[in-house]
Amino acid sequence: MIIAIDGPAGTGKSTIASMLAEKLNITFLNSGGFYRTFTIAILDAGIDYKDEEKTVSFCKEQKVEYTKDSHFILNGNDVTAHLHDDRVAKNVAQISAIVPLRHYVNELMREITKSLSIVCEGRDMTTVVFPNAECKVYLDASAAVRARRRFDQGVSSMTLEEIQKSIEERDEIDKNKKEGALKIAPDALYIDTSNLTIDNVCEIILKQIS
Repeated sequence: MIIAIDGPAGTGKSTIASMLAEKLNITFLNSGGFYRTFTIAILDAGIDYKDEEKTVSFCKEQKVEYTKDSHFILNGNDVTAHLHDDRVAKNVAQISAIVPLRHYVNELMREITKSLSIVCEGRDMTTVVFPNAECKVYLDASAAVRARRRFDQGVSSMTLEEIQKSIEERDEIDKNKKEGALKIAPDALYIDTSNLTIDNVCEIILKQIS
């Protein structure tokens, strides 16, 4: 079984997908983590990601592993704790917009799911990566609410206003990508999480599955 969850940044996709996976005793797959892991590799190596051919070639040379406990290992090093560093947040949208890289990451994720039941989340899970998923969900929330959630996590050095501006800029990039653009699949369950708790959202999705 594949449960695919789409939606913009800060809507609770990762937390909800992880909770659902635990409740259903299946694997949680964080698609954004792959792009963030590659972003760390690119930034550390000083690669100019505007050179798409060089960037994709470089990424294919990296060894990226995904563990059962949802950790990302880059060339033998666990980078999970750094996936949401400010430098990653400022660059991951541009890097994830590189079409050949998206193709490569999609291949990695599809390979992982061949023998697993999963809950996966990302920005094109229901429309591009797993269009035939048994359950499709689109989570949404206002930019102001998403910025406040990010600010309250205390993991960013940016002000609340800067975080909201960054989120709005990323939304524009995600909605206008040449491929894998953020959009709602016609058969997806739409949930506005602005005024809902994580438990509320999980209950709604579990009812949809049962």
